[in-house]
Amino acid sequence: MSDLFATFGVNWKLLLIQAINFGVLLAALTYFLFKPLMKAMDERRAKIAEGVRASDEASQKLENAKKESDEIVGRGARDAEGLIAAARTRADEKGKEIVSSAEARADGIMKDAAARADEAKRQAMLETSKEITRAAMLAAEKILRERTH
Repeated sequence: MSDLFATFGVNWKLLLIQAINFGVLLAALTYFLFKPLMKAMDERRAKIAEGVRASDEASQKLENAKKESDEIVGRGARDAEGLIAAARTRADEKGKEIVSSAEARADGIMKDAAARADEAKRQAMLETSKEITRAAMLAAEKILRERTH
């Protein structure tokens, strides 16, 4: 075999030393360069994964916040509609109460006016009756005087 190496001009001792040098260089590069580089890449990959997870979590929180705000706005709108409906109902009731009170007062005034009119009519009839009676008595007295004269 040494003849084969000699035929091609290869020094086997030099080849062995270069193989050992390559092994040492490979070990040194693996220890000092490859492992720290892989560690940095793994840390970077972990940070990126954490950033993606945080982003997903923030997106979920944002979606939940939007849903909650929509619920709050919807609830507020329903409450406002309820308050408006209650206010309208109270206003309608108060309006009906005011109208019925006014109608009752108007009825009272009308009844009072009718009673006063009836009383005035009765007083006028009584006065008229007295005047007729007085006129009849005067006429009878006049007739009696004329007959006695």
